[in-house]
Amino acid sequence: QVRVVESGGGLVQPGGSLRLSCRASGSRFSFGTMGWYRRTPGNQRELVSSITSGGSTTYIDSVKGRFTISRDNAKNTVYLQMNSLKPEDANIYYCNASLYAQPYWGQGTQVTVSS
Repeated sequence: QVRVVESGGGLVQPGGSLRLSCRASGSRFSFGTMGWYRRTPGNQRELVSSITSGGSTTYIDSVKGRFTISRDNAKNTVYLQMNSLKPEDANIYYCNASLYAQPYWGQGTQVTVSS
C-alpha cells in the first residue's frame, strides 16, 4: 500500500526558514513527479513546486528565489526548503507523489508564519 508522509511544518517568524520533507513508500517501482501543494483562499489546491525524477523543477511565481525543491530518489523523498517566509506562505502543505500517473497524497503539514 502506497503511503505519503510529510513532516517538518511548524511555527516560524516572518523571514525565517523551514524545511519540509515528504517520503513516499509502499511501491517496488520508483515514483515519478513529486510536488508540494497548498490551498488558495478560494480553497483551490495550487501547485507550489514540483520535481521530476530527473530533477526538473517548477515553482509558482510567489515562491521563486525563496523556496528550493529537491529529492532523493533512492529514498523516494522530496524536500522543500523554504526561506524568507512570509505570512502569506502560512498554509497546510500537501505532498503529492505520482506513480504511473496515479496521484498519491499525504495528510499535510501545517506551516504557520507569525511574529
